[in-house]
Amino acid sequence: MPRHTRIRIRLVDITTLDVDAIVNAANQTLLGGGGVDGAIHDAAGPELLAYCRLLGGAKPGEAKLSPGFNLKARHVIHTVGPVWEGGENNEAEVLERAYRNALMVAVKEGFRSMAFPAISTGAFGYPKEAATKVALKTTRAVLTDEDHVLEEVNFAVLDENFRQLYEKVHDQVYAA
Repeated sequence: MPRHTRIRIRLVDITTLDVDAIVNAANQTLLGGGGVDGAIHDAAGPELLAYCRLLGGAKPGEAKLSPGFNLKARHVIHTVGPVWEGGENNEAEVLERAYRNALMVAVKEGFRSMAFPAISTGAFGYPKEAATKVALKTTRAVLTDEDHVLEEVNFAVLDENFRQLYEKVHDQVYAA
């Protein structure tokens, strides 16, 4: 199995990616909402909502799998990140679990490619730089510790400043 996984930081709408799975930064109901969650539900079509009703929601840090329906991505991994409350309520641990559990779904399913949004950095208010560090450190740890066939993990962002932040943090995390 390949041990080297390409990490790509991309200025792109996650709903347009042709990968095995995209990760949805969902709320606990998994029934859609604003931001990336709403965009994924809109792009996937009403079948995604119907399927997610059967999943019974998810707790912060959990990850659940669904088909991608009308998306180019064949699957959606729904995970719930923490709402930022100042950093004193285990937000970093919950965010780490959200990334780890999404990655573990991909590993278990034998996916070769996947894409993450910036979980919890929108409406949930998690500071971008701190969230980026958790995302990249967790990804590195899982890809190092687990047997997998993942060839590519994408981080999809919608603005150039955020892309540059990911690049800077990536260089720090992967230089260590």
